[in-house]
Amino acid sequence: QVQLVESGGGLVQPGGSLRLSCTVSGSIFSIYAVAWYRQAPGKQRELVAIIRTVGATNYADSVQDRFTISRDTAKKTVYLQMNSLKLEDTAVYYCNLGTYANGYSPTAYWGQGTQVTVSS
Repeated sequence: QVQLVESGGGLVQPGGSLRLSCTVSGSIFSIYAVAWYRQAPGKQRELVAIIRTVGATNYADSVQDRFTISRDTAKKTVYLQMNSLKLEDTAVYYCNLGTYANGYSPTAYWGQGTQVTVSS
């Protein structure tokens, strides 16, 4: 059985930082790319960051130079370091296992989500 568990969300002031974690159970972690998505109330789910099996990364323009995605293969964990947080970053953040060829293709493996609230 494959399970993804996110943690690290919370309430933070504008300009603050948070680090999200996504830990994957099972033996398939190294086979897939991993992505972070987010969804705010009334908005479409958007792709935030991707890390491929080879380690290459991609970011949405809205988080470029502020967020960093990384992985720890031994711990089967992917991180999203979020700095200089803005009100617009408020959303539920989800991790997903997927494939990457000409672009990212999500699979049905999703975490339960973790809430990030940026507020003064």
